[in-house]
Amino acid sequence: MKSSVKYLSGSETKQNQKRKTLPDIISKSMFNFLNLNVMSTIRNQVQLIGNVGQEPTITNLDNGRKVARLSLATNEHYKNANGEKQTDTQWHTVVAWGKSAEIIEKYVSKGKEIAIEGKLSSRSYEDKEGVKRYVTEVVANEILLLGNSN
Repeated sequence: MKSSVKYLSGSETKQNQKRKTLPDIISKSMFNFLNLNVMSTIRNQVQLIGNVGQEPTITNLDNGRKVARLSLATNEHYKNANGEKQTDTQWHTVVAWGKSAEIIEKYVSKGKEIAIEGKLSSRSYEDKEGVKRYVTEVVANEILLLGNSN
């Protein structure tokens, strides 16, 4: 009696592995669709939690809009090669418009812990001496008041 077991060569095994069923194709295309939608919503999105470095500056523009500017310090804590605790502080310039600027004006002061969500914006300008300067700022869409003022 002959054995009914069939042994596949390497090329036949690869062909069988490449064969996909309809649910596999649908799952993969749905994953790609969802992944694309999720990735497009987080494009140029910044979330920061930190402490306000100086009193925010509020400017009332001629058109009636308000703009708030503040510096935000974010800290990262880690241990160096010797096991000593280290803190790395990064400073961010945050700009907020409209209602967000009004909230900052009323409730945010130096030392206050806040969370912001927004997007990065880069621009250039010429200073008083005519030198071209470049700045990158976080334009805040949402602000969350977290801790007490120091």
